[in-house]
Amino acid sequence: MKKTLLPLLLFCCSLACAQKSRITGRIAEDLTRYPVAGAFVQVRETNFSTITGESGDFMLLNVPEGAFTLVVSSIGFERMEASVTPGEKDISLYLKRSDIKLEEIMVTAGSMPGRDLINGIDLRLRPLTNSQEVLRMIPGLFIGQHAGGGKAEQIFLRGFDIDHGTDLRLSVDGLPVNMVSHAHGQGYADLHFVIPELVENVYFGKGPYEAAEGNFSTAGWVDFRTKDVLDQNLVKTEAGQFNTYRVLTAFNLLGNPREGKQQSAYAAGEYNYSDSYFDSPQDFNRLNALVRYQAKIGRSQLKASASTFASGWSHSGQIPDRAVHSGTISFFGAIDDTEGGRTSRSNLQASLLTPLGGGLLTHQLYYTRYRFDLYSNFTFFLEDPENGDQIRQKENRHLFGYNGSFRKESLAGTLPVSTKAGISYRHDLMAGTELSHTLNRQEVLTPLMLGDIAEVNAGIYLDEELRFSSRWTAVFGVRYDIFRNSYRDQRSGDWSGRRVTGILSPKFSLNHSPATNLQLFFRSGKSFHSNDSRVVVTEKNRQVLPPAYGADLGVNWKPLPRLFLSAAGWYLWLDQEFVYVGDAGVVEPSGKTRRMGLDFSARYQLGSKLYADLDFNTTRPRPLEAPEDERYIPLAPVMTSAGGLTYRAGSGLNGSVRYRYMADRPATGDGSLTAQGYFLTDLQLNYTRPRYSIGLSVNNLLNTRWKETQFATESRLKDELLPVEEIHFTAGSPFFGRLSLSLFW
Repeated sequence: MKKTLLPLLLFCCSLACAQKSRITGRIAEDLTRYPVAGAFVQVRETNFSTITGESGDFMLLNVPEGAFTLVVSSIGFERMEASVTPGEKDISLYLKRSDIKLEEIMVTAGSMPGRDLINGIDLRLRPLTNSQEVLRMIPGLFIGQHAGGGKAEQIFLRGFDIDHGTDLRLSVDGLPVNMVSHAHGQGYADLHFVIPELVENVYFGKGPYEAAEGNFSTAGWVDFRTKDVLDQNLVKTEAGQFNTYRVLTAFNLLGNPREGKQQSAYAAGEYNYSDSYFDSPQDFNRLNALVRYQAKIGRSQLKASASTFASGWSHSGQIPDRAVHSGTISFFGAIDDTEGGRTSRSNLQASLLTPLGGGLLTHQLYYTRYRFDLYSNFTFFLEDPENGDQIRQKENRHLFGYNGSFRKESLAGTLPVSTKAGISYRHDLMAGTELSHTLNRQEVLTPLMLGDIAEVNAGIYLDEELRFSSRWTAVFGVRYDIFRNSYRDQRSGDWSGRRVTGILSPKFSLNHSPATNLQLFFRSGKSFHSNDSRVVVTEKNRQVLPPAYGADLGVNWKPLPRLFLSAAGWYLWLDQEFVYVGDAGVVEPSGKTRRMGLDFSARYQLGSKLYADLDFNTTRPRPLEAPEDERYIPLAPVMTSAGGLTYRAGSGLNGSVRYRYMADRPATGDGSLTAQGYFLTDLQLNYTRPRYSIGLSVNNLLNTRWKETQFATESRLKDELLPVEEIHFTAGSPFFGRLSLSLFW
């Protein structure tokens, strides 16, 4: 026995005493010298690997002594190799932009998860052309518009009808998008203040697995990152059917950012107008403006931006099937064409990234001024046979907050560890949140609700990533959030009181790479979506922070050099799901729910310029506390798919043809009404030269008649004696063509 143990003991001691060192450095873009975040850095001879952070920094620890080859790759850049010696001064490497090459994508236990690889490919192959495409970049995510383009889209993901954001956390450059205790529904998320051409990266995750993501991150989370610097100045004009126009300009304020510059700034503006395809002109207007500044201050990096957005529109609302079938109105008609609204949002934010103690310290402060005024009529003449049931939802909000984090690479014994800790603070102040019964958007008939809301959310989190070897990586995370909800009814003048509640959310992930082209992963965690302050303060029996528990088991695989596959089976259990009742201005609980499903994505490079992609998602959503005959979750998607072909040649002709498919789904709990599915095809063609680009965009190429959003609603028309429950819908776009001209310099 002693003879067996002695060699083993000597071997372990030799490992412990072996000389180890570190490799540190920074990855940046060749032309602008601005950091490249998310680049994959690997020591070829040892399989040590890591990912660059926001400032382009990286650190490889516990590397044996000797000379090695460092391999750096990032989607959209040429792969770079450099000879390095551990322990030498920080290394600076500069990547050159190039065409997408799927054979250069690497899959290991420590590499980027499949979601980031897929999105990096998609963003560079399918440039965003309108604000709706911003959300459609997420595999498996579908959207629907039912208010003429001015209201936030309805969102579908992983078997959820998320409404406008109740179960999907959205942010832009760290700025929260979801609005808590919103006049039109909990978690309302309007992304129309984002100019699509300025989106640089889209980070996302499905399920409740990220410690840095708090409220609403049950079905998943999405963080859009806009460009820190413009590659070139841009002027773009668009014109299309239905009296549609768009103008965009974006230009550098401090000259072209090139090597040696310590600061940069740019401004961008966008104006949209459309009457849309409905019988009643929508008179849709939207204006966006943005100024962004970045500077190097010593070793720190400062980023600051100011933006504003304003929109106004009319819309035709949701119309009943029976009115179309009887010939009372057309498929694109309206029962109450005085519906519509106005909204605006202005944002200020600044962040400071500072190297500190071998790590990166990040501070961010933000402020948002938000206004919202919406007129809707869901039930027509059900409640008021004389004047109709039109309602007004209005709010006036100040939102301010702070995000702070610290990220560092270190050693736990001999194991490389990546630590990220953070805190967040968010404070919403809303004055005069209103629900009123109105007539023709002109006259308030009956004030129904009017009050002031104050809501505070503070959170703290910790993530520890342990790299056991080049094949095994584990992440342990935990988050704690505390909420304080307050509400004052202006009609009575009394505070209804306040509630303070907290929730702990643990997370765990495990990645294993048995081969250089294969990554297996397991993720589990807990998160939550908060409830409306008006509900939880006035009704003490309501849950404030109902939890959600989830797990994913999946694989990322490159069976061929140019083929990337990702698949995951998943499970999600919610302790309480919400249903927003618009005409009552309340959020009603609908009990516990369970969802399980399969996500599949494929990306294949058919040739040097031709790419194919496919996403397929199937889900089984079920209520757990409903009556026996209520077996379904209304409007929850059960099967979706999207994909297409993209030809990306750089200069010259480029284009793509894409499809979207959503299967039929139950519109009621008993399945007596069905929301009809659809299959649509879109086309994008561009002729691009160094100084200009001419584009053609066609939505619904085959001119399919389809219903974009659908609801099972009880309503009564003017001449009806009794109400009827049936499908109410907003018509989807017919064939819709637009031409564009872009100039670069």
